This record gives sequence, structure tokens and C-alpha cells, in this order.
Amino acid sequence: MQTNTPSRSRTRLTRRGRLAVLVTGAVMAGTAVAVPLLTLATGREQAKPATLVIPEGWRASQIYDAIDKALKLSPGSTRTAVGKASLKLPNEARGNPEGYLFPATYPVRKGATPESMLQLMIDAADQKFNGAPVAAGAQRNAMNVYQAVTVASIVQAEASTKADMGKVARVIFNRLNSGMPLQMDSTLHYALNRNTADTSQSDSQEENPYNSHQRTGLPPTPIDNPGEDAMRAALNPTPGDWLYFVTIAPGETRFTADYNTHLRNVAEYQALHQNTGTAQPTGDGPPAPPSAPADAQPALR
Repeated sequence: MQTNTPSRSRTRLTRRGRLAVLVTGAVMAGTAVAVPLLTLATGREQAKPATLVIPEGWRASQIYDAIDKALKLSPGSTRTAVGKASLKLPNEARGNPEGYLFPATYPVRKGATPESMLQLMIDAADQKFNGAPVAAGAQRNAMNVYQAVTVASIVQAEASTKADMGKVARVIFNRLNSGMPLQMDSTLHYALNRNTADTSQSDSQEENPYNSHQRTGLPPTPIDNPGEDAMRAALNPTPGDWLYFVTIAPGETRFTADYNTHLRNVAEYQALHQNTGTAQPTGDGPPAPPSAPADAQPALR
């Protein structure tokens, strides 16, 4: 810091006086520097890009709409762009990014396009899903990574709490290993583009590859975009023999391997909710045994 030296003709200052001048000058210089720094900091805050938050479990269609709004594009622009985009996806995805639009908060920078936003999400998924531990976890369950993401997407849709995810994943694997249809309403609602807990008898007879009431095995693609917890559950399902589950109330999901116990759980759910307009339990199960009447089957989510 430079200071002006007083001329010899001026009154000499005492040591205390010189110290006072130096201190005063330092404060003034510090103030002069602080103002532009504060201005620059404020400018940087103003220059921060907007962000786009993608929640866990959103479907690709919801994300497309969110990107349209974030980029101020006409509705349907991102959906149209997907077909023309050169997105870096697994071969099994066949150009469909469902399952690989990783839930996170993304910057919306100047000049961003639907393709650039989608690729950001896919790159994030690639970092999370394509490591050696994920591949090893998928292999333990006799599937590839894409199939593991598909299982995780069902877990994300079906589990009512993080604590239930591992058990829901185990139900899925137990059914697959037993040759049972998954009978997860979440897969059917995906095909019907619904967000509901209601499934009618005619819905369950719908002919489409996502109808896990009618078809065995996994649906052809993920049904949403799962987060890390759901993926972790799909790779490391909780040990158990469960085949059925019903969410009686928020935070209370009952898992069982016994069909009759499952029916009692469903009956309890229906008794609790018969006057609330939500008589459909949020659980699933394979078809009733042949000896059981058709109306004994639980209403499935």
C-alpha cells in the first residue's frame, strides 16, 4: 500500500500521530477494496445458473415436461427432441432414456438444449450405475445392469419407505425365481400413463408388455427413474421368503410368504379405508390359488 509522505514544511507528527494516520489510511484503503469485492460477489451470485430438480421416481415424461418449462420451450419439445438426439445410453435401452435420467439437481446454463440436459442426467446415471460394484451386484442376482435398473424402478414405485425397499426387491426376485407374474400395478399404470392407486379388473387384462398381471418376467424397460436407495435395494435385496405385501397405513407395510395371511392383511386395510374412498391396498400378490374364489383376490396397487 502506498501513502503520500508529508512535506517537510508541514508540522511533524508525533509517533502517536503518525500511527493514527497510518491506521486511518489502512481503514480507508480496506473500505475502498471491500466495495468492489462485494460488488463482484453479488455479480457472481446473480450469474449463477437456474437449476432443475428431478425427484426420485419421476417418469421420463414428467422430466421432459420439466425441461420444457426450464428452457421455456413449447410443450412437447423435449419429447420430440429425444427421437433425434444421440444420447449415450446402454444398448439395451434402444434410445429410450427411461431409468437413466438420474434424480438430482442440475444447472440450467445459458444455451442449454433438451439434448444437453438429458445427457447431463444420463452421465450422472452412468457414474452411479456402471461401476464394478453395481455390475457385480447385478450378476449376483443373475441379471445385467439394465435389468437391475428396471427392478430398482419398480422398487422406487412400490416401496412406501426407504426401509421397505430391500423387502420389496426381495418380493420381486422371489416371484421371478418362482416363475410367478410380478402383478405389480405400477408397471401397468406406467403403460397406461396413470398416477393412481386404482386398478380395475379390465385394467389387469390389458394387453401390453408392461402388464405384469398377465406376463411373467420384468417389463421391457424401467418404469421410472430410480434413485440410489432403490438401486442399492435392487442389488442387495433383504433376505426373506416374502411373496406378498400390503401397505396398511403410511409407514406400515406387511410382508408375508403366506397367501391367507396376505388376505387377512388386505381385509384389514379395506376395513380401515372403506369409508375414505381408498379401498385399494398399496400392495401386490400373485393370483389366488385355484381353490380360492375370484373375489378373494386382493385389490392390487
